[in-house]
Amino acid sequence: MRSPDFLTAVGIGVADLDRSTRYYEQVLGMTKLRTFKVEYMDEVMLAHEGRNAVVLMHYTDGSARNYKDNPVKLVFYVTDPAAIAAKVKAAGLEVTREPAPIESLGGATVCLAKDPDGYTIELIQRPAAEAKSEAAASATA
Repeated sequence: MRSPDFLTAVGIGVADLDRSTRYYEQVLGMTKLRTFKVEYMDEVMLAHEGRNAVVLMHYTDGSARNYKDNPVKLVFYVTDPAAIAAKVKAAGLEVTREPAPIESLGGATVCLAKDPDGYTIELIQRPAAEAKSEAAASATA
């Protein structure tokens, strides 16, 4: 049974809200759901359709913030990690692990990249057999 309580979004601080928004839209294919302005920060909420959101937060209260290279990893299931890795590079950002299978993850293809603030972006493509099995189960549901 699913819990009625759940995590709906994760927020990360960003140095340049516009640049980060473009990255998550153009590189990762997310859609901007809404923006928020509160007295101390501006926020942009993005998500893939029907999925959990990422909230990009930029503090506007004048306080000193460290937005760079924080030990945070955002994990995305994707259909084509190589294509996204190419978009990361085209955006002038770093791919730290080229897409390749990891046997201990059942052969899933994994790629690691960086976003504009240095957050780690992990891209996982499920093994073909697992993805095919899930697609078949969805078709019969």
